[in-house]
Amino acid sequence: MKRVHIFISGIVQGVFFRSNIKEKANKLNLKGFVKNLPNGKVEAIFEGKEENINEILKFCKKGPSGANIKDVEIKEGKVNNEFNSFEVRY
Repeated sequence: MKRVHIFISGIVQGVFFRSNIKEKANKLNLKGFVKNLPNGKVEAIFEGKEENINEILKFCKKGPSGANIKDVEIKEGKVNNEFNSFEVRY
């Protein structure tokens, strides 16, 4: 099991990034959350199998159509099973 905390910058708000991440995270059986930040970035935490984390990170570096990814900051952490599902936070 693996945990990553990421911050995505660029044109990432207003392009359905959060809903696309949620859909993909659910398909990959990942737990955590995604939310928009006031500074224009998107923040997400993913917990799950390493290969599934790697798959969602590939998507986050590309983004949905309309997105223009400038940077993805990734911090690995200790899995603590604090999430029961994957959610969009507001």
